[in-house]
Amino acid sequence: MAPVHLLASIVTAFALPGFTQAALEPGGGRLLQGTFPGTVRAGYVYLPPGFDPASRYPVVYLLHGMPGSPSEYPDGTQFGRYSDSAITAGLLRPFIGVIPAAGTTPRYNGEWAGRWENALVDDVLPWVDSTLPTIAGRSGRVIAGLSAGGYGAVDIGLRHPNLFGAIESWSGYFRPLRDGPFKHAGPAMLAANDPTLLVEHEAPWLRADGVRFFVSAGPAHSHWIASDASQQFADELRAHGLRTTYRSYPSAHGQWREQLDAGLEWAFRA
Repeated sequence: MAPVHLLASIVTAFALPGFTQAALEPGGGRLLQGTFPGTVRAGYVYLPPGFDPASRYPVVYLLHGMPGSPSEYPDGTQFGRYSDSAITAGLLRPFIGVIPAAGTTPRYNGEWAGRWENALVDDVLPWVDSTLPTIAGRSGRVIAGLSAGGYGAVDIGLRHPNLFGAIESWSGYFRPLRDGPFKHAGPAMLAANDPTLLVEHEAPWLRADGVRFFVSAGPAHSHWIASDASQQFADELRAHGLRTTYRSYPSAHGQWREQLDAGLEWAFRA
């Protein structure tokens, strides 16, 4: 691999409209900050070491928790630092990271649904594929998230099975909560956003398309998340014949970081 200073110069030469550099990672990757179409708050784009606009890259869409913001990933999990080191070491294939924001307040306290699901699917994703050198199809897209972001990733992935080839939940939950866009929702809307029901309906298409699932759990961190929720959902996925990896992390120390690292390795193992 070329020296870090040469990799950095290649990445720096690529300008992303409306985004500015937030960090230069140790391996030469770059974290850019800006506001995606359809969203209100700033998010991030991660470009890997050796980024070449003439190449095509898979993309992971990372959804934050609640109350929360996109900064959970670069600050709380050291996403860019880990990705740079793993790609440079040859553990992961190079990929692009997209970290959008839901909500209008600094720490949005609601679900990735309604307006924010629409923004991701109708605005962010098409913009990413038209602006960045992506593998613009299901096989090149991963959607993942932690806690409420894990619920959002599974809900959106199941509601749009033609968009994502891999779906990940890290300490997520699998039934809609009555907050944000669901605060006054009726039974039909709640059922339409219930992953435990969506799996049964979508399973034949998911099996045919080879969609993969990564479900992980750490120590219970919220009173509304049952300690065995992730295990039960993984069991349901497997019962429908879906390709599923389940992992448990019993220690509270670094649980988010451990799950993110494992999820990235599962999705982009070289």
